[in-house]
Amino acid sequence: MSRIGRVQAEFRAASASFIRRRTAVFFTFFFPAILIVIFGALVGTQAGGLFAEPPAYYVPGYLAVVVLFTPLSRVSSSVTRHREGRRFEKLATTPLTPGEWLFAQTLVNVVLVGIASILVVGLVTLLTPARFLLSPALLPFVGLGVALFCGVGALIGRGAGSQDGAIAASNGIGLPLLFLSETFVPPDLLPDWFQPVVNLSPLTYFARGSRAAIMGGDWAIPFVITGVLAVIVFAAGARALPWRT
Repeated sequence: MSRIGRVQAEFRAASASFIRRRTAVFFTFFFPAILIVIFGALVGTQAGGLFAEPPAYYVPGYLAVVVLFTPLSRVSSSVTRHREGRRFEKLATTPLTPGEWLFAQTLVNVVLVGIASILVVGLVTLLTPARFLLSPALLPFVGLGVALFCGVGALIGRGAGSQDGAIAASNGIGLPLLFLSETFVPPDLLPDWFQPVVNLSPLTYFARGSRAAIMGGDWAIPFVITGVLAVIVFAAGARALPWRT
């Protein structure tokens, strides 16, 4: 079987596994919708402080929810589930490589997050006063963001002791990143000493770049940084997979 064939087979298996997990479907598609309804109402009815920015400013935050949490939770739990079920040992006897396995998982997440992102953009347009450009640059930003956090998810799964531990670690890492990466909280509301921490977050560059893309700014530098980080972290995640125990 060719490399493309191996990736396609793993892609189909991972897609079927996702569909069977109703909880995963709920959090991928309906949790962002609930967040938009709640947060969008706050942005639309209050002014000042956290909600002082134009409604379009928060669109990258809504997108970041699915770009961040879907790969983190799905890949980290998949790694621990495969390790506990000794599936990696079986896969190690096949031509499939760790990089191909993670690439197939990433493709599944790109499709899922892409669908969820379309849902997010549609709901934001319908339920909030946000007006923004539907820039084609959003597509590669979403793809690179998913690849980056699939790599992070693989690293979390390697270090977690169980599926519950992987999900807890994903939430423990994801929640601080979500609110401290120029997604929902404007940087001028944070203390000056915290700015270097914000700049260390990979989600910051996704948020900056996608915000610039939809609001007519320069997104090239954040795009390059996101791409470089995605390649590095994806490679580290593939290398960390417990292919043989």
